[in-house]
Amino acid sequence: MSKALSHAKIVPRRSADRGHANHGWLNTYHTFSFANYYDPRYQNFGSLRVLNEDRVDGGSGFPTHPHRDAEIFSYILSGELTHRDSMIKKGAEGSQGDDFYRMKRGDVQFTTGGSGIAHSEQNESNEQVHFLQIWALPWSRGLTPRYHTKTFSEDAKRQAFLPILSPLKGGKAATPAQEKAAEAVLPDTIPIHADLVMAAGIIPVDKRFKWTVGGGEGVVGKTKGRHVYVHLPMTKGGSSKVRIDGREEVVLSEGDGAFISEVNVGDVLSVESVGEAEAEVVVLDSD
Repeated sequence: MSKALSHAKIVPRRSADRGHANHGWLNTYHTFSFANYYDPRYQNFGSLRVLNEDRVDGGSGFPTHPHRDAEIFSYILSGELTHRDSMIKKGAEGSQGDDFYRMKRGDVQFTTGGSGIAHSEQNESNEQVHFLQIWALPWSRGLTPRYHTKTFSEDAKRQAFLPILSPLKGGKAATPAQEKAAEAVLPDTIPIHADLVMAAGIIPVDKRFKWTVGGGEGVVGKTKGRHVYVHLPMTKGGSSKVRIDGREEVVLSEGDGAFISEVNVGDVLSVESVGEAEAEVVVLDSD
């Protein structure tokens, strides 16, 4: 299979080269500089600032801590993660929506840190939770803190890349009414205050999914020179592999990612499952 996007620059980020710390209760891998891991080469990629792959033991977690001026989201791969914060009364269990706080596989929980918020993330179950924690740099500082949680269909992810996040309608110039309505450009996605689209797919063995850069026409602001990061989480005991853009030199194993640059809105990126097990793939497409 030949390269479909010959103009694209694709650089693998191998799992073993990520920052890594095992604290006993927390086993964490950092794609970008974070906490005690610092590498000047890996500060951000477009708006993408943090991509941590975390495993937290049962009965453990992150105690209450503050955030501000960051868009933060968790993608649950297995297990449960309980979110409590300074905006939701402790013990007030909600269903889908802003008050939904106990997350499991298929759920994405999103926080606008904005002018300041404090929350905790705990594994209140007996089994380990495995999730991705991702941060993006917002297009404005001092935003009103908000939460959104949504469940995304496993079946839909097995058909094609399923959009999960897309920019808030109105963009940087969003009115107070648009902020309150919290509608995203792409239907059925969570709104983010960044020129970023996130999608996820579960690609069957020997199948190929295609991602249209920018999420399609009219979704994002920046149309030239976008930054797309593709990540293959460690979910199948090392049995998953994907090939990017038909390039033999860009076959990713579990835990690997790929920096894709010099691509434009409308470019079609292929991701092919070439391992022994289906491949769960996360796409982060930013300015």
